[in-house]
Amino acid sequence: MRFDDRRSAGRQLARHLAFLRGRDVVVLGLPRGGVPVAYEVATALDAPLDVLVVRKLGVPWQPELGFGAIGENGVRVLNADVLDSTRLSPAEQATVEQAERTELARRLRLYRHERTPVPVAGRTAVIVDDGLATGATAETACRVVRQQGAAQVVLAVPVGPASVGARLREVADQVICLHAPQFLGTVGAWYHDFTQTTDAEVTGLLARAGQPAPVSRPPVAPHPLPDREVRIPAAGVRLGGRLVVPDRAPAVVAFAHGSGSSRHSPRNRYVADVLNRAGLGTLLLDLLTGDEEHDRANVFDVLLLARRLHAAALWLRRETGLPVACFGASTGAAAALEAAAAPGADIHAIVSRGGRPDLASPTALTRVTAPTLLIVGSLDTHVLSLNRLAADRMNCEHRIAVVPGATHLFTEPGTLATAAQLARDWFTSRLARPTAGPPPRRSARRGAGTAAGGAARPSTPGAGPSPN
Repeated sequence: MRFDDRRSAGRQLARHLAFLRGRDVVVLGLPRGGVPVAYEVATALDAPLDVLVVRKLGVPWQPELGFGAIGENGVRVLNADVLDSTRLSPAEQATVEQAERTELARRLRLYRHERTPVPVAGRTAVIVDDGLATGATAETACRVVRQQGAAQVVLAVPVGPASVGARLREVADQVICLHAPQFLGTVGAWYHDFTQTTDAEVTGLLARAGQPAPVSRPPVAPHPLPDREVRIPAAGVRLGGRLVVPDRAPAVVAFAHGSGSSRHSPRNRYVADVLNRAGLGTLLLDLLTGDEEHDRANVFDVLLLARRLHAAALWLRRETGLPVACFGASTGAAAALEAAAAPGADIHAIVSRGGRPDLASPTALTRVTAPTLLIVGSLDTHVLSLNRLAADRMNCEHRIAVVPGATHLFTEPGTLATAAQLARDWFTSRLARPTAGPPPRRSARRGAGTAAGGAARPSTPGAGPSPN
């Protein structure tokens, strides 16, 4: 079973915590992803909500190995076994702790805005996160609230490995886990929507939790947007597509899939859903017929793909009456750039995810006028280099956004969500205003934007486009 999103998971989790309603309970969300889940639990239990910010104390030469953790009010939990094995000196411990206390204080100021923390002494502390992976953060949180004097500690999560849940029962009085598979994979795999929670969402939910509840609240029932399968004439063939156009959409985005992919690609459907929730229309499009895609040469025929995308964009403009943008992955990004450079093209913005803009002709790269965002994983070093070389030829507004920890397919936890948010923000900001000719050239090689402050790290270069 997969959860729709964190809020939905929180409502399901709350039903399993109903036995706590009426007791002296405080709900503590672990920022950031645990807070939307905790908000639903606190609302259902009519209990106060707060954040529990903990920071791991990592061994300097092996940061993933924690020799302890800290919480607010000077709480410190140390792991004697790690300290004995690493022989970490008191001075080295103090240096790490000072840095982590500075970061902890910064986060507390951001989340609480000087609000008094909700006291947990003598109360039942319900610690909530959006899922367990290794359980290290949850274990630290349980130990922190125990030292703060909580009478009872309940750890509540929607999903986590059975082995981790069993271990955490040693530090929590009770562990509530809705799904405990033997093999977890990643927490994000258990959610349809695992979009990264922002600091603004955390502070907003905390503020709402501190306000009196309205007399009555209508139930929130998400309604999926209607979509329809379409057949688009293009250069003598008819291409299959899935069209979604929300009410009052300002524009519609045509998706050009990468090699070996189709309109059913779960990654592109995920990105399309994020754009739909932002009010943008989307067309998930197959640029090859079923018979054509079996010939590998067609997959890399960028000019063929571009001609068909160009025809589809013109059809889309006639069909919807809306400005058209393009989202391309792998070879589809090259097709989007070629299509945007074609005479008569009316493409208003372009986003490439793990794209191969280098496969577009140099002439096309110089002719593109649509604002272009090139999203690349920091571990996809070969493709990142190719994007930088292609960007050097571009005269339009353009930027390279590097997603930390992502490889070519963005399968790492949270990386696809980051890419989807970058695409959403690029499209909504560029499609909300009319474009008036090519803007001044911006350099994208050395001033490349980096998502979440990451930087490219060494990795084995990829050998070319792969399914997206």
